[in-house]
Amino acid sequence: MPDWSQLPEELLQLISQKLELEDHCFDVIHARSVCHLWRSSFPFPSCLLRPSYSLPSFPGFPIKDKDSCTLEKLPLFLFRVKTSAGDVVSEYFLGAVGRDGSVDHMKLLSSPLECSVKNKIPGSDPTLMKMLDCQILSLGHQYRMAGLCPEEWRVYQKSVVFLPLNKNGEKREFVVLLNYSEGLLVLRSAEMRWKPLKCRSFVDLQCTHLVTFRGRFYAVFFTGIIVVIDPYSLQVTRLMPSQPLRGSDYLIPSGNDELFLVQKFNPFPDADVLDFNRFTCRVSKLDEEAGTWVVVSDLGDRVLFLGNFGNVCCSAKELPDGCGVSGNSIVYTNAGYVTFAYKYGVQTGRAEDELNIWRFSREKCVTVPSTFPAVALRVEDQVENLALGT
Repeated sequence: MPDWSQLPEELLQLISQKLELEDHCFDVIHARSVCHLWRSSFPFPSCLLRPSYSLPSFPGFPIKDKDSCTLEKLPLFLFRVKTSAGDVVSEYFLGAVGRDGSVDHMKLLSSPLECSVKNKIPGSDPTLMKMLDCQILSLGHQYRMAGLCPEEWRVYQKSVVFLPLNKNGEKREFVVLLNYSEGLLVLRSAEMRWKPLKCRSFVDLQCTHLVTFRGRFYAVFFTGIIVVIDPYSLQVTRLMPSQPLRGSDYLIPSGNDELFLVQKFNPFPDADVLDFNRFTCRVSKLDEEAGTWVVVSDLGDRVLFLGNFGNVCCSAKELPDGCGVSGNSIVYTNAGYVTFAYKYGVQTGRAEDELNIWRFSREKCVTVPSTFPAVALRVEDQVENLALGT
């Protein structure tokens, strides 16, 4: 076997340049694990670092330091764990990755001898996943205030989003929007103080979700109202859904390409018995020029994950056939221990059920054994499970 550690330094530099792209960040980790020379030659991938911003605190926010708080940028990834040949079950982990010593996320362990990710599911032994045995998809990142325990985070801070401001060709200033339990708060780096977002029409409404898309903030309220917020002027503009529904609304950016709105609702609100299995979804995408939402029936190869760790989107084309996750589907990660992916136009055998809608597909059973510190998913073929009597 050739001794890879003896490659000339100029070749190592060429390899390093090829691996500096964000899509190859775990390849860089592999390269750093070859030997001490390679470890010193390849800088740790910047996309796996967790940059942070020190921000002022405010009264009532449950932070350890009463005078300041820390905003962290967390990289999100989807890991598909290698399974045995012929196994009908696919296992996934969705969550943020940190370096050695991180407390509340999946730990990245790298040394000249191993390159693994350690994940702890409550009630079980820690899982050590060797990255050479995993398929890894980047899901972007999310922001979070550090210093809060999970229970406090869910109560006081439902979501926080960050946007850099491009002034005079530089992006040194930024704006942070925080969905606090008592309303929306905004902070500008030029002022470094929190202020309520001023908007008379929505000041008393509860915000359920925040996202950023193409340099602007988008907020969803409990009543179904959706607004877009300009980060420079903080002007709030209302966006009308294609059809207001009584249910839950979710915003999911697909990179900088498209912004989707998923509305989950009960098609039979007047029924005597509430059947969650018959809940349906309507999916729309934003038409920025018209400022409207257009109903869609096809997501292409996209898979939308809604719930824990925010709402994220990935491409099913990057996963092999038989992995259990297919394109043009929606998976809820906060829907309970066992759920199913939503598909469009599913036949139910009931004449009263509309076909031009998204509903349970019943093709793949999705088990969610854990939602913290990472979302653990087990996807398996429902038909085969029934045949095996499991």
